[in-house]
Amino acid sequence: MAASASTLPSALTPRPASTAGRREAAAVATCAVFIPTVTCVMKRAESATMHEQETCLAVRDVLHRVGDKWSVLVVSMLSERPLRFSELRRSIEGISQRMLTLTLRNLERDGLVMRTVTPTVPPRVDYELTALGRTLLDPVLALAAWAAGHRVEIAHARARFDRKDRDEQTD
Repeated sequence: MAASASTLPSALTPRPASTAGRREAAAVATCAVFIPTVTCVMKRAESATMHEQETCLAVRDVLHRVGDKWSVLVVSMLSERPLRFSELRRSIEGISQRMLTLTLRNLERDGLVMRTVTPTVPPRVDYELTALGRTLLDPVLALAAWAAGHRVEIAHARARFDRKDRDEQTD
């Protein structure tokens, strides 16, 4: 239920639309006024929500790139030294040539991997982590270590879930 002007604290009471009121309304619109008003509070809430949405979108975008299994594996493989495309492909079980190419291009686009072409016959292409890509090593390697350390527990949990799911379907 909306509060009426008489139930609002005086600082939150709407002001008349005089010349001073219009100037105050302009200040309220930019939240540059010191006296809190309903409009200013609403603008601040909208601003905080917009900031949260922008942050959410940025985080989601980055996680989409670095959180997929192939990117994590490529970054892990490049942690020690630059590698050629063929070395990466042999080192990462199950990755297709196309998927490795896409993953490397996306990591390069995001500034995480640098591609160096050496003009030889055939051309030599090396990939290495950039300074920005190296900042990913701690979280990526921690995630890889966590996954390796908990893979048995996760496999058991999946088996329990699948049994439970199967049992519920037969009931």
